[in-house]
Amino acid sequence: MLTNIDIVKAGHCFSDLIKQTMGGNEVIITKEGQPIAKLVSLAGKNKRKRQFGSAKGLIKMADDFDETPDDFRDYL
Repeated sequence: MLTNIDIVKAGHCFSDLIKQTMGGNEVIITKEGQPIAKLVSLAGKNKRKRQFGSAKGLIKMADDFDETPDDFRDYL
């Protein structure tokens, strides 16, 4: 969910806005109707690091994968 709030109102309820972002929402802070800042949560952004070789055995490739199929030989 996206919330727009004026900068003056945001100053009065900043802790509530932080709680909203921790719940997965984004808050756009505006001044005179124009967006000036975006408040987003950094919690949960630490995903697992990729591990080399983690997909080993999941991908199968045919022995003849690099051979031209018979019905394409005319195009070569």
